[in-house]
Amino acid sequence: MGSEARKRARERIKEQREKEKKAAQRNKTLLVVGAAAAVVLLVVGIGYVVLSSDRGDDYEGELAQQTLQDDGSVVMGDGSVVTGDEGAEAPVVEVYADYQCPACKQFEGLNGDTLKEMAAEGEATVQYHIVSIFAQQPAPTSSNSLRAAVAGRASADHGVFVEYNDVLFENQPNSNEEGYSIDELEGWFGDLGVTDEQQAAFGERLEQEDAVITEFTEEFVPALMSAAEEEIGQENLGTMVLPDLLAWGEDNGHDTSFLDGTYTGEIIDATGTAYTRYSGENAFRGTPSVYVNGELLDNDDAMTVRGLTDTVEAAGPGQVESEPADDTDDGGGAE
Repeated sequence: MGSEARKRARERIKEQREKEKKAAQRNKTLLVVGAAAAVVLLVVGIGYVVLSSDRGDDYEGELAQQTLQDDGSVVMGDGSVVTGDEGAEAPVVEVYADYQCPACKQFEGLNGDTLKEMAAEGEATVQYHIVSIFAQQPAPTSSNSLRAAVAGRASADHGVFVEYNDVLFENQPNSNEEGYSIDELEGWFGDLGVTDEQQAAFGERLEQEDAVITEFTEEFVPALMSAAEEEIGQENLGTMVLPDLLAWGEDNGHDTSFLDGTYTGEIIDATGTAYTRYSGENAFRGTPSVYVNGELLDNDDAMTVRGLTDTVEAAGPGQVESEPADDTDDGGGAE
């Protein structure tokens, strides 16, 4: 995290502390995150037949163009929409997901193919935001989340994010057991028919990031949380999501420079952006969060094919806020 990032983080904390409503929402964040998966799974268990009745046939057609963005997100959709052409007419569906989140896996199982089909037919532009809401939790939950997030981000360098996204959710481990091993992540990537050069670049990136993730989850975060609890107390610590905690750490001698230039750092920054981008009723509180043209969908709409489809069909043209990345690591990734 560079000086500019630290400055933005400090400004974000100051702004959030001045807004009582937003602070109150953040006070609930950790509890919501911890309970969200269980709540959604309970709903699914009770109403599975209802949810499944909306499920269509698996989409087997061609995927729409995938474009890596400068913020690390991936846009799937018609090229004119991706580049911000004023003539674009499709709504923009943004999906914020954590690969260790059971509710996110459920969402992808219900609506993943629907989004692919809508993007392929020009009915929607889909923007995938990889985040890690579990990054400050104890390992292996945190390390599982970050390893998968980094692997998903690395797959985008090679133009196969959407395909790899499916594989990661299909193989989601139990949050209490170590999963998403480097060998597994590399093997699943190789199964997508990539070139030897892409496989080598992907594996090298994962090996580099794994050392960063281990340091972050097993050494840095535990030490930072212990120091913060001692200095500001458990009550204040409980109001902090990870970006706030890292900003406090930077001001109190906890150096995050080892995250600079890494995909691990990029994922953590993207998670911080998610918490600050929207406010009020549209505020990001956990995963999955699904937005249509900037409006947050409730579970009734997000977790059923009918609800999502009806919302998108009723929406007007949207705008992708980010810009396409200049290039990819291997020079031949996303189109």
